[in-house]
Amino acid sequence: MIDISVILINYNSSTFTVDCIKSIQEQTSSEISYEFVVVDNASEIEDYTSLETAIQSLDLPNLTFVRSKFNTGFGGGNMHGVQFANGKYYAFVNNDTILQNDCLKIVFDFLESNKNAAICCPQQYDENGNVQKSFDHFLSLRRELFGRGILEKINPKKYPKRQKVYTNPVKVQSVPGSFLVAKADAFDEVGGFDTNIFLYYEETDLCYRIAKHIKNGDCFLVPEGRYTHFKGQSTGKSLAIKKELKISLLYVLRKNSGYLAYEILRWWLTIKFLFKSVFKPKNFALFTLFLKGASLSESLKQKQTIAKQ
Repeated sequence: MIDISVILINYNSSTFTVDCIKSIQEQTSSEISYEFVVVDNASEIEDYTSLETAIQSLDLPNLTFVRSKFNTGFGGGNMHGVQFANGKYYAFVNNDTILQNDCLKIVFDFLESNKNAAICCPQQYDENGNVQKSFDHFLSLRRELFGRGILEKINPKKYPKRQKVYTNPVKVQSVPGSFLVAKADAFDEVGGFDTNIFLYYEETDLCYRIAKHIKNGDCFLVPEGRYTHFKGQSTGKSLAIKKELKISLLYVLRKNSGYLAYEILRWWLTIKFLFKSVFKPKNFALFTLFLKGASLSESLKQKQTIAKQ
């Protein structure tokens, strides 16, 4: 069995994908075995062709390259890739990342030596070398209404400070999808990512289900590993993306916390964005979204078309 399957999703950002692959090659120790599974998520044909040519020139025997005819989103793209993965661990790595050190070996050794751990991630940095938040608390009504800071003050053991810079591994509730490493057995047992979600909160939902249903399903930040994340290279910051974030937020809350929690937060957001739209009219679209329920039928997933090869 291969130690780690590195699963990368490309969406109109082939240059970043190639740089990410090269970074992993350069930084990863020969002491572990790994493979690449690269999924093109229905990029424009020019970007796909460019990536295909670059991958052929790399001539890597441990790389599988597949293309989806339609954009399946983050979770769907990774689930497509998992079908070709043979590793003991899955490393879901955003293509807009660069490794600063031997992250794969570091997280592999950590998971091998910690039987209670099922998921972990290295420490995230931005392109300017600044430490970024590399874990989160589970999505809950309490978190959304009162904020993470209140939870961290009330129960610091359960909710460690996200702003703090850690030097030793710390048990957390959820880690970002930009570099999430999971035991394949645990991931497979809970069914992997929820493909109803097009973008955002897939990792939160996954970590929650593993913690709830898997014995020894703990989640950790492993700060010894370090990587740089150039955020938003595939998504941007459009109104459609902002809507998608809120749709996923309410879907995951309803799924894991129940209908009442969903309704309370939905109406809170409806009122909040009604007032915000008075000062910033562009917020009216979000107010309308919440008023209608922010259902999955409004998701970008429902607007996908089949791409030409």
